[in-house]
Amino acid sequence: MQIILLDKVVNLGGLGDVVKVKDGYARNFLIPEGRARRATAVAIKEFEVKRADLEKLAAAKLAQAQAEGVKLAEITVKVTQKAGVDGRLFGSVTNADIAEELNKQGYKVVKSQIRMPQGPIKLVGDNTVSVALHTDVVVDVKVTVYGESV
Repeated sequence: MQIILLDKVVNLGGLGDVVKVKDGYARNFLIPEGRARRATAVAIKEFEVKRADLEKLAAAKLAQAQAEGVKLAEITVKVTQKAGVDGRLFGSVTNADIAEELNKQGYKVVKSQIRMPQGPIKLVGDNTVSVALHTDVVVDVKVTVYGESV
């Protein structure tokens, strides 16, 4: 299916690109999320008329994400979990736990924005996770896990 991208999409293209993707990806994700539109002749003409407004909106989103990223890079997230005497956690600290702590501190973050390449945290101590606020803004956040005796 041919679509016009209304936003920058990782590994696909930028604003205004006409790309071909699988039908299911377009129908189930890109179009409902408002990130793309079918590339018909009428849609392309409408897009060219609205292009300046969409570029301003994209620039505003990027600026907001960069400003929030500067604030977010300076904080440390503290999480307390039950742990054994050797420092191993009973369970683990996941992206949902980190998102919940960030929301308590006043940052609007969903768990899908938190990237943990080594997987969930299973030991007490300091760790670093990435938070993707925008496709172009990825911030490293320090996470300190404290053990709570059982």
